[in-house]
Amino acid sequence: MTRILTPLALTSINFAPFGDVVEAHGQSKSINYGQTERYHDLAAIDVSAASGQTLVNIFRSKPLPLPIKIEIMERHPLSTQMFMPLSENPYLVVVAPKGEFDESKVAVFLAEANQGVNYYAGTWHHYSLALNAVSDFLVVDRGGDGDNCDEVRLSEPITITL
Repeated sequence: MTRILTPLALTSINFAPFGDVVEAHGQSKSINYGQTERYHDLAAIDVSAASGQTLVNIFRSKPLPLPIKIEIMERHPLSTQMFMPLSENPYLVVVAPKGEFDESKVAVFLAEANQGVNYYAGTWHHYSLALNAVSDFLVVDRGGDGDNCDEVRLSEPITITL
C-alpha cells in the first residue's frame, strides 16, 4: 500500500530533529553604520570529519513530476549539508531521522523561498527539492576523503500530496 504524506510547515521546532532552519528571523544586529541587519550563526555547519573541507556550491534542481513519488533517500554521515534557495520558489524538504533508515519515520515539510535548511550529519533526506519550476540552491557541504553519501531505496514509494 502506498503511503501518502502531506507537507508540514517548516519551522525550527518541527524541523529540530533533522537540522536547522536557516532564515532571517529572530535576533539580529545592525552593522555597517546601520545599512545592514546581521542574522548571525544561523546553522551549525560541520564538515571536519576525516579532514574534510568546506565546499560552497550551486545546485540547480529540476522539479519532481506530479504526483510526487519518493523512492530514494540519501544521507551524508561525515558532514552537515545546507541548502539555501536562490530562487523565489517554495520547495519540499523530505527527511528521516539519522541512524538506521526507518521508512515509517519519513517526514515532509513545505519550505518558503526565504527559508533554508541545514541537515545534521547522518540525517536522511531526499535529493530533489524543487516544486513547480527549476530552482537554484546555494549548498554548503563537505569535500575530502571518505564515503560521505549513502543511499537507500524505499520498499514502496511515498506519495506527497500538496
